[in-house]
Amino acid sequence: MSFVIDPPVQPSVAVKGGGKFPVRRIFCIGRNYDDHVREMGGDPKNSTPVFFTKPADAVVPDGATLPYPQRTSNLHFEGELVLALKSGGRDIKSADAAKALIYGYAAGCDLTRRDLQNKAKDAQGPWDTAKGFDHSAPIGEIVPADELLSGLACAQLATTVNGEVRQRAPLSMMIWSPEEIIMFLSELFELKSGDLIFTGTPEGVGELTRGDQLNVTIGDHLSLDFAIAS
Repeated sequence: MSFVIDPPVQPSVAVKGGGKFPVRRIFCIGRNYDDHVREMGGDPKNSTPVFFTKPADAVVPDGATLPYPQRTSNLHFEGELVLALKSGGRDIKSADAAKALIYGYAAGCDLTRRDLQNKAKDAQGPWDTAKGFDHSAPIGEIVPADELLSGLACAQLATTVNGEVRQRAPLSMMIWSPEEIIMFLSELFELKSGDLIFTGTPEGVGELTRGDQLNVTIGDHLSLDFAIAS
């Protein structure tokens, strides 16, 4: 049976060396670095995994210029490591099994309408409008895991805005490792190939204004560049 309207274009992310990674869902974890928990007014000792999602078509390619989002006057950046899954499952019990699901890694940015998020928190409501808006998931090229022979355990994440370093932290500072994040998520959802997972941001998040240029790097291999339109 044919579709009654044209189906939407499949969202995708470029892969280093050629090809595209088809995006199924985008999962994100919040409060995954102690210092970021503190800067947002929380206590790391009481921190538990907080998950939210973005629509697949929120992905934005490396090098893009984004429009300033609607209905906000406080757009924030959050530089992050992103996992791209080649397979999935439910109730994954071991770190080795979780790691085996990872196709590759990328640098990403969780854009946030912070004013709308604060209103949602005050009302004890959902974060959808604060996190899942159009163009809210810029992501650089995905590097296949087997090309990162030295791994990412000792890599450092850095975010710069207009050339000024705003975030800098080793990935080892994560409260929950990528494998643990996958294990937690698999207890809530059946993960599948094409899923992306944003793994949280370190301290130093802040506001973006029109005309800003942002860069996220992770080690020597993962990078993302984008701008906010003037």
